[in-house]
Amino acid sequence: MTDTGERTVDAERVEEERRIAHEGWLAGIAGACARRPWRVVGGWVVIVVGLVLLNAAFHGKLINDFKIPGSDTQKAFDLIAEKFGAEKGAALRVVVAAPAGERVDTPARQAALRRMLAAGKISEQKLDLTPSDIAAITSPLSDHNQLSDNGRVAFFDVQYDRTGFELPRSGVVKIEDGLRAIAASTGLQVEFTGEAESPPPSQGISDLIGLLAAFVILMVLFRALVPTAIPLLFAIVAVASAFLILFLAARLTHFNTITEILVPMIGLGVGIDYTLFIVTRFRQMLHDGLPPAEAAAAAGATAGRAVIFAGVTVAISITGLGLIGLDFITKLGIGSALGVLTAVLLANSLLPAVLSLLGPKIDRGRLGLKPVDESREGQQRTPIAAWGRFVGRNAKVVLPAVLVLLLVLASPVIGSRLGLADASTAAKDQTTRKAYDLLTAGFGPGFTEPIPVVVDLRSDHAAADKLVAAFKQVPAIDRVVKPIYNKKKQALASVAIINTYGKYAPQDAKTDDLVSTLRHTVIPQTLDGSSAKAYVSGTNAAFTDIGHQIYSHTPWFLLYIIGITFLVLAMAFRSAVIAVKAALTTLLSALVGFGVLTFVVQQGHGLGFIGLDRTGPIESFVPPIAFAILFGLSMDYEVFLMSRIREEHIHGEDTPAAVRDGIAGVGRVIAAAALIMSSVFFSFLLAPDRVSKEFGLLLGVAILTDAFLMRLTLVPSLLTLLGERSWAIPRWLARALPGITIEPPGEHPKPPKQQPLGEPAPAEGSS
Repeated sequence: MTDTGERTVDAERVEEERRIAHEGWLAGIAGACARRPWRVVGGWVVIVVGLVLLNAAFHGKLINDFKIPGSDTQKAFDLIAEKFGAEKGAALRVVVAAPAGERVDTPARQAALRRMLAAGKISEQKLDLTPSDIAAITSPLSDHNQLSDNGRVAFFDVQYDRTGFELPRSGVVKIEDGLRAIAASTGLQVEFTGEAESPPPSQGISDLIGLLAAFVILMVLFRALVPTAIPLLFAIVAVASAFLILFLAARLTHFNTITEILVPMIGLGVGIDYTLFIVTRFRQMLHDGLPPAEAAAAAGATAGRAVIFAGVTVAISITGLGLIGLDFITKLGIGSALGVLTAVLLANSLLPAVLSLLGPKIDRGRLGLKPVDESREGQQRTPIAAWGRFVGRNAKVVLPAVLVLLLVLASPVIGSRLGLADASTAAKDQTTRKAYDLLTAGFGPGFTEPIPVVVDLRSDHAAADKLVAAFKQVPAIDRVVKPIYNKKKQALASVAIINTYGKYAPQDAKTDDLVSTLRHTVIPQTLDGSSAKAYVSGTNAAFTDIGHQIYSHTPWFLLYIIGITFLVLAMAFRSAVIAVKAALTTLLSALVGFGVLTFVVQQGHGLGFIGLDRTGPIESFVPPIAFAILFGLSMDYEVFLMSRIREEHIHGEDTPAAVRDGIAGVGRVIAAAALIMSSVFFSFLLAPDRVSKEFGLLLGVAILTDAFLMRLTLVPSLLTLLGERSWAIPRWLARALPGITIEPPGEHPKPPKQQPLGEPAPAEGSS
């Protein structure tokens, strides 16, 4: 094409962009925000201040409420809560150890242990705990089961009558500090474990590192401070607003403390991504010659429309968690989606107003750096555009090569195991890990986590004794403790608790097998003909029940997410091929993330790089939550890329050319957004707790895979080979779907400049 021809085409596109700025409801909203920017800014200030004031008066708090309706674990918990007083609460296990080769039961150390027991009993009077909070303390001096055979390790339990999330953390820490101070004079080491030793999740400096990485990447992309600062500031506001909404919602219902990790992890990523996508389009239109208000409106009508569709796919994924049937998983998804909600709202209202106010000032703060040419012509000269042309020329080789690579990366997922990762996988400097190692050395690996059996005696008051005798005959059980009754006299008791200890570590698959043996063989045979009922409880049983619930509901969960997303994308792009491709490639990206997580966390390859030193299974609740989040986030890049390809195609380019120009136009944004998002995720590898590391590694790897291997490599090669068949859709489906498309109103496909390879379906009306 000649220079004159290129200028003519550019002029036509500028006029098209000017028309887009004035047509359609979204352009109307963005245009209204751009024409009255100070009103919009003031309105958001009022909203945020209102949320702050409401939180000051009505905020709730996050708690760990893991209910598993209908499970043995839940039945046992309900029985204890109803029939027992003290035992319904959390326990703080205090592990005391003498130096190697010495004993804890010397006269001086026995005196120290007595002072520790006394301090535990009276400490509630001095701390934030009320006298009823500490219900019982058992003594290792009177129970040989609490002193190791070599006499080096002992433990005692401080039993509270409130659950762990109800206990003031400051009070528990003061008790721990006081006990350590007493033991220090005799050379005893004191460590803590149990439900009461459960500090709230902490991100540490993860958020700051993620923001710093985002700043560097955006400076490389924009080479100016102002466009770099805008996505960062908007992401921070989106996360802050999400937290304000979360704590208000926590006043009405329970949200898990892990939500505190997921909100910034997801909110920062999508907040930056959505803002970046619109800012980049605004700068391109501004450089093409549109006035600031029109450029902001046009960016809102095009990129903002893609942001809304992307946000909808995230919402679809999150709502799918409700089909698993576990309230805490549903709430984790809803809580983590709040950052997406606030990011979409800010991007489609406040952002056009701010961009209109800035206008040409959007390029300020270059610090001597060479400016980037954001015009359409300049986009064709970027390395990412060259990559798009390379993929298009070599599609027949690139497609099978990248498929093989993806399948290799995903292959470890075949051997993945969901379950309980015990304290042995915690960081070495954590007190729970030290307590685990001491208990394992002194009593055996199974003694670190009891397997309690809760017996509803009903009319059979000898049921607990019969079960104790039966449990002692099970080869995998190392120790059985005498029953604890809810009444002092056994004949008057209605419920008993039998604590058993297996021979294997809690995270060992053999411990899961032991739980199944007790549930399905030992207990039914022992209580055959008895009116009593017994329920296996404890952490292992809980994770087994959670895993069963997840596995049994996964088909419906996947069918819902993939099915609804298919319909949304088929509607948006008027193509069944695009919708199927999006679902399958996103699913493959998720499998790669799970495969790498299994390779590292479960198989132990490169474990030290993420701050862990022992392998273990993946927590049962991580896969569904991560998949729902990932499916939504991956669709962001799918929508960003395909919306631009669709835009080029409806303006008359054939599919291979539209793919090349689409990558040239939005490829840099997708690459930068993926690097930013993955940096935010990977920064959580620095968090102390294992769950944060699992989420960070899985999501970070999957996002990089989805952006670079899927959207910028596999998808362009596939669409290039398919040609015009990429837009095929059954006519009955096209008629059945609503007329809401990704392109702004009034945009209709023009005949391709080359002969199509297949007959695309006619476009429906859009709104």
